[in-house]
Amino acid sequence: MSPRSEVAATAANRTSAEPGQAFDGQRALRPLVVLEHLASAGLPLTLSQLASRLLIPKATLLRLMESLEAARFVMHAPDERGYMPGPALSQLALASVGNNAFTRACRNVLRALVADVGETCNITAPDGDRVLYVERMETAEPLRQHMVPGMRVPMHCTASGKLFLSQMPAAERRALLATMPLTSMTPRTLTAPDLLAAELDRIAARGVGIDNEEFVRGMVAIAVPVRADDARVIAAVACHVPTARMSLSELMDVQPKLTAAALRLRPILLRSAA
Repeated sequence: MSPRSEVAATAANRTSAEPGQAFDGQRALRPLVVLEHLASAGLPLTLSQLASRLLIPKATLLRLMESLEAARFVMHAPDERGYMPGPALSQLALASVGNNAFTRACRNVLRALVADVGETCNITAPDGDRVLYVERMETAEPLRQHMVPGMRVPMHCTASGKLFLSQMPAAERRALLATMPLTSMTPRTLTAPDLLAAELDRIAARGVGIDNEEFVRGMVAIAVPVRADDARVIAAVACHVPTARMSLSELMDVQPKLTAAALRLRPILLRSAA
């Protein structure tokens, strides 16, 4: 059994234990169990929910959460009603898979996609109110945008970010947008909440995220979802290109190829999260 599986099994076993039993002997594992629980929950969890599920006294858990938050392993949800994984946890997860079978499998899919479409393609994931670059494969063209895996970019002006926002439950999206700075990155960035909300509705209906020179002037991008078994969007496959080589409408023509790549990536990403 892998260390991650052992931690998950330990957490599962605690749900049937009495308070004070089974858990007291493994206090060193508490931070790992809390992080495992948050990472697999799929939505923010309150202190009371975590305390009840993990059988940890609330006062003890609060001190632990404060330490994890200070280290950026957890963060408050936008509505302040729960905790969610923080950027340090995402960075740790990214580092743990960097140079292994997961990374090689992702790169193989991206390499074939880039060879097919001729432009840079990425795998991205939501990370709080940012977009995390999980993996990336560059085009051979000299004119390109330099990004590296592990980088984070805004949600409101990127193809992946707007796709993630469009797929969130309405209440979660409103709460996130209420606290997210809608910084103007280019003259085309949507900074008016009502205009952005209307754009997100269009993206939700279309199922494709679009960046029309909203993040970087002279660059357009599209993103398609990678979904879990319950239809949640867990990642995206994105492609961006300078407008000097391709218009947004021309880029939309490669959407079926991105969708096919997303389907190939789906079992890889789901296995990595198991």
